[in-house]
Parts: sequence; C-alpha cells; structure tokens
Amino acid sequence: MTLEVRGLNFAYGVRPILRRAGFAPLQSGQLTALIGPNASGKSTLFRAIAGLLKAEGTVLLGETDLATLSPKARLSRVCFMPQFFAANAALTVFDVVMMARKNLSGWRVTSEDTQAVAQALHEAEIGHLAEAYISELSGGQAQMVSVCQALIRNSEVYLFDEPTSALDLNHQLRVLNQIREAVAERDAIGIVALHDLNLAARFADHLILLRQGEVLAEGPPNDILRRPEIAQTYGVDIHIATGPKEDLVVHAYSHA
Repeated sequence: MTLEVRGLNFAYGVRPILRRAGFAPLQSGQLTALIGPNASGKSTLFRAIAGLLKAEGTVLLGETDLATLSPKARLSRVCFMPQFFAANAALTVFDVVMMARKNLSGWRVTSEDTQAVAQALHEAEIGHLAEAYISELSGGQAQMVSVCQALIRNSEVYLFDEPTSALDLNHQLRVLNQIREAVAERDAIGIVALHDLNLAARFADHLILLRQGEVLAEGPPNDILRRPEIAQTYGVDIHIATGPKEDLVVHAYSHA
C-alpha cells in the first residue's frame, strides 16, 4: 500500500495555505516526518488528506482516490490525530480511548473491547490514568492519551500532528518509538509533523519539507537535512554531524 498526494490547493478566503502541495508515494511500514516552520501548512495538509477539508487535488491510497469514498469510509482508512486535544470533564481516559475504538464500528462494548483498551493504555504507559477525568490531565498527559486514541484504531494511514509538542524529552522518545513500532508492525503508513529536526532524523525513514504550503524537498533524512533548503526555510545555519551510534545530529545556529 502507498499514499500519494498530487497538487493540493487550499485557501481560507483569499489567503492560500496549500500551493500545489504533493509528494511521491509513501511506502507502508515506514514513518515519514513532515517538517517545516510554524504556519507552513502542516495541519492543513493533514486535514486535507483526512478529508476534513475540501482541497483541490488528488489523494491516492494505493489505487483508490480517497475523494471517491464516503466520509466514514475515508476516516476508517485514514486516522488523524489533531494537535489540540478537546477536554471533556464528564469522560475518563478509559472512556475516550474506548470511544475511539468504537467510533466507526458501533457502540456495543464487548469484553474484547475492554481488554483491548486496557492493553492499549498499558502499552502507552498511561494505565494509571485510566480512571482520571480528561479535564484533570496535564497537556503532556492529554497528548499521550490522544496518541493512544489513534493507535487503538486499525487504519491504513496514521497522521499525527505534533504528537510530542507538550512532552518532556523522555516521553517524546517513548511516544515516537511507540508510533514507529506500531506503523512497522501493522505495515501501515505513518506521518508525524515535527518541529525538532533531531527527532525527525532519529525516528523517520523519510522527510517531507513544507514551506508556505509548498513541498520543497522529500527523501531520506541523510539527504534532506543536508540540503540548503533546510537552512533557508528555518532561517538558521545548520551543521549535520554523525553521533556515536552512527545517527544524524542536527546543530542549528542563529544568524545573529
């Protein structure tokens, strides 16, 4: 299975957000990092792929044009985790993860569903929060719950909009490792929007660089992070080194 985007255009009124944005087919089992500065169009691109915004252009999953599917069918194949988590004081963590599991398959809860939710919370290392109300969580805890909500669904495509923005370093590594392992085990297509280039270099198989709604470059991290478009896009000087485990290390320096 592959995911390909061709020539997406989208505007809010007269303000263009996506400008013929597209990328070559992404392979299943691999994790892609969507990188770019604030207001580059990352969230809008995700919403367009998920069908939550009506953009001009084409999104292909395998040979299927996703625009030909019903909204429910499209959401069953493409799971989108937004950047902001909507809190509800009446729901516990267990409740919202269960709702994510049952959202597209009917609301009758079975013992299998209960076990699946308990296992998902355990794997996400948030089992101790099962009975906590969503409104009581910190921003980082809510973000981990949101990732759990996404991963409990069986989808072909997973889109994570800045899943680590509210997390400390330890939990950033845990969450991205969990996402990468899930994508590989399920042979799914995973895309995460990230600001931290070192996290992108460490966890992603593929990078897509977005600036002002346009895809400037795409390819393996070792290639993309060395290209001049990176420094130009972020407005900094960038030096790439190799760490002790042969991993890439990104050093950024302000022009000032």
